[in-house]
Amino acid sequence: MSTASAPASSFRHHWMAHAATHAMTRPDKPALRYLGETTTWAQLSQRSLRLAAALAGQGVAEGHRVATLTLNHPWFVETVFAANSLGAMAVPLSFRLAPAELDYILADCTPSAIVVDERLLPLLEAAPSAAAIGTVLVVGEPDEGRTAYEEFLNAREPMDLPDVSEESTALIMYTSGTTGRPKGVLLSHRNMQLQALTCIRAMKIFDDSDVGFLTAPFFHIAGLGSIVANFLVGSVVVIHPLGAFDPRAVLDAYEREGATVVFNVPQQWDQICAEPDIAARDLKLRIISWGAAPASRATLLAMAGKFPGALNVAVFGQTETSPITCVLSGEDSVRKLGSVGKPIPTLQYRVVDDDMNDVAPGEVGEIVYRGPTVTKGYWNKPQETAEAFAGGWFHSGDLVTQDGDGFVWVVDRKKDMIISGGENIYCAELENAISAHPSVLEVAVIGRADERWGQVPVAFVTTPPEAALSLEELTAFLDGRLASFKLPKDLVLVPELPRNAGGKVPKGALRDLDQKRV
Repeated sequence: MSTASAPASSFRHHWMAHAATHAMTRPDKPALRYLGETTTWAQLSQRSLRLAAALAGQGVAEGHRVATLTLNHPWFVETVFAANSLGAMAVPLSFRLAPAELDYILADCTPSAIVVDERLLPLLEAAPSAAAIGTVLVVGEPDEGRTAYEEFLNAREPMDLPDVSEESTALIMYTSGTTGRPKGVLLSHRNMQLQALTCIRAMKIFDDSDVGFLTAPFFHIAGLGSIVANFLVGSVVVIHPLGAFDPRAVLDAYEREGATVVFNVPQQWDQICAEPDIAARDLKLRIISWGAAPASRATLLAMAGKFPGALNVAVFGQTETSPITCVLSGEDSVRKLGSVGKPIPTLQYRVVDDDMNDVAPGEVGEIVYRGPTVTKGYWNKPQETAEAFAGGWFHSGDLVTQDGDGFVWVVDRKKDMIISGGENIYCAELENAISAHPSVLEVAVIGRADERWGQVPVAFVTTPPEAALSLEELTAFLDGRLASFKLPKDLVLVPELPRNAGGKVPKGALRDLDQKRV
């Protein structure tokens, strides 16, 4: 008997399909844990289906946008699953935005519905564009005239789901806007499926025995991108509540929950490694992973010393690539210390000059990509999309070198490179050298306009309270480590470096601060 196969574009590949499968094959197994409460796969599936039916009842359909303005909790996952199961696009929004920034994004993506935490209602209401959103669901106790999330969800029975193409957009993830207005990165179901397989390969997640642990915010691709593998294989994710990062509380939770695969940005690893009692703890950590921002040599050495039994896996990429493009496997983390690893095999890549000519190993060039985890473009921004894909490859903006073994070393962001007297100065190289000074806690380098040299490097540094670092002392420390033209021409001591929601230092904010100083 022959049967006609369905066209590929009609296959149901959204994340909700995985939850439904796990609900049938492992209904009572934990899918999510949050503040000691467990959500099973059956519960996650049923609640997401109910929410999907309720949203459909309000007219939400394929191609619509469903936004979230929430902290990290299971209701976020339910909302994404529900929206995607209808063919709608989930739009995670940062609660760290200023009202004007949030208003810009809402006006850009025009969501049909939004799920918002009770405590974040004032932020939403301060954005004029929020008034145009038809359905506002409040997690917690809503104000009069608002709809409670639980009440809305429980009002409908699950419905039959439409088929959703794997090429359709699952997420619009807004970039942090370090180089201008935020852009909505379009990530398809296929992008995220391949991202899950990348995580499975990098973290060696082969069954449902691992315990994933999430500290990154869901509105950042490092949050969702780090746990898609758990959704695929059916292993549990522990969602750690957001707030001021408390390294002791995180270690307590690792120990209590039996976490095996964890991800943190380098700044968080610095705080964790500073805790004195790590060796006395009963930790089950198998993979300690980092990414989203550069890690200094000091950070990597501290991680290796504090967690000798765990594999240190570096993941590198950006929102536009779902996000991982390079992985440094644990077995290479010592001999290739400082590298972000090798490009993943599911991507094509090149390291090129400004004319799109391949550069030789050891030479600096921009790394460009194409493949199944690369975005199809930016929401409502055809010109920016065309520029990003000039020459048929996605331009990452990352300047790198590649050694003879194929390992990639990040030199700088192309837009952050300083040209001083005709010489290229890479901020990341200078930052790494400065961070080795014992009085330096954190450092960020920018270029300052200079009449003689065009630009000169300026270092913004945080130090311990008792330290009294001077430019002369720092210059003497760097003498012999770096060429003289690379040395900072000014040192600015600050109580802390500004950071965006993804843990990165927005260089534009430092440039603004520097202009006010001079």
